[in-house]
Amino acid sequence: MPGPDGGNGDVGGDVPLRPMSISEMLDGAIAGIRRRPRATLGASVAISTVIQVGGTFAAYFLGGGRSTEELTPGVFLRTVGAQFTFGVLGLIVSAFGILLLAGLLAPMFGRVLLGRPVPPRQMLRDVRPSAARLAAVAAVTMGAALLGLLLPAAPFILLLAGEAHPALITLAGIVGVPVGLGLMVWLYVLLVLAAPAVVLERQSVAGALRRARALSRGRWLRTCGTLLAALLITVFMGFFALRIPFLIVQLVFFGDAEDGARLVLGLAVDTVGRIVSWSIVLPFDAGVIALLYADRRMRREGFDLDLRTRRTERAKAGEAGEAGEPGKPGDGADGAEEEEDDFFSLWRPTEAATRASASGRSGRPPTMPPPPPGAAGPPMPPYAPQPYPQQPYPQQPYPQPPYGQQPYGQQPAPFAPRPPQPPQPPGGGARPETGAYP
Repeated sequence: MPGPDGGNGDVGGDVPLRPMSISEMLDGAIAGIRRRPRATLGASVAISTVIQVGGTFAAYFLGGGRSTEELTPGVFLRTVGAQFTFGVLGLIVSAFGILLLAGLLAPMFGRVLLGRPVPPRQMLRDVRPSAARLAAVAAVTMGAALLGLLLPAAPFILLLAGEAHPALITLAGIVGVPVGLGLMVWLYVLLVLAAPAVVLERQSVAGALRRARALSRGRWLRTCGTLLAALLITVFMGFFALRIPFLIVQLVFFGDAEDGARLVLGLAVDTVGRIVSWSIVLPFDAGVIALLYADRRMRREGFDLDLRTRRTERAKAGEAGEAGEPGKPGDGADGAEEEEDDFFSLWRPTEAATRASASGRSGRPPTMPPPPPGAAGPPMPPYAPQPYPQQPYPQQPYPQPPYGQQPYGQQPAPFAPRPPQPPQPPGGGARPETGAYP
């Protein structure tokens, strides 16, 4: 399928320039990573290293190394709260890193989607003007999600800290925690598309959050289902396929280490395992978010149709300029290569697209619904009469029969007429004069 700039709109058929299904977005995320694996994995390794090394230092120094001691009930009860807290904080920071990586990879996936080349170091050049706003958008998204969790769960936390009656604590936990979790997920899914929007559309922080809310309107369940499918793949690949070998090495060689060099080596093996696993799976999640943004633009605003319209108008303008001033540079195909449309101007929404997103209507042209069963369709226009084409051969007379007309033979004489019979008397019985029955 030709792209809007004359390139190929597909990458091996995996990233089509049209509204995509969930499976196409999952496949497209892998196809985009394969297009530029060095740049993609490099950014992912940098983000994962900062997150996992920071988490390891925080867990070791704040936990005091007690979590590595013998797992007696007393030690476990004293450290389980700290381990749970560090685990939750690690998940939050990892989600923050996914949002950062989604913004970093959004221009690369945008170029792949439009069939444009992705030069080396292009990703950094694309993101550099919006780096601060991207970090702010990721922080606001995670802050809103955490605030949605803490507000309904605040009574439970306060009652638990104040050692209130167990019944009140249980009731507040049963009501507040599920509501908080649901509100956290709803806010995260609602605002997750702000990370690609702030980079590709060059929006402000508030503008990117408004765009994410407008694009997610009416399609929240589909967005949540896509992110959930990507999360399940991430958990399977990140833990079961990649983390288990490192955990086995840590338990076999450094499982009984309490302090000293062996303890440090055990923590180093665990940290390397987490860096490797998250470095591989984080680009997949970030790519799904970037493709979700493009899919929502195409479904909500007709972004793919708008790109093709721009391409047609640009081609006509180039032909007109080439015909009027053939010697002027910057016209025609060479000018299209020199002035290659500002990539980010293609992603800025038009006024019609913004109105369609704000009103919740789709920007794609409506399709005519089929008529109900038994109803007559619209009348067809009458066809103009068309003359029959001339026959390829002139009309030929039928040939004379090979034999002449033969007369029929003489008909036989007709049969002699039957003599008249006397009338029959009424009634039955024998005739009186002859005594015979009729």
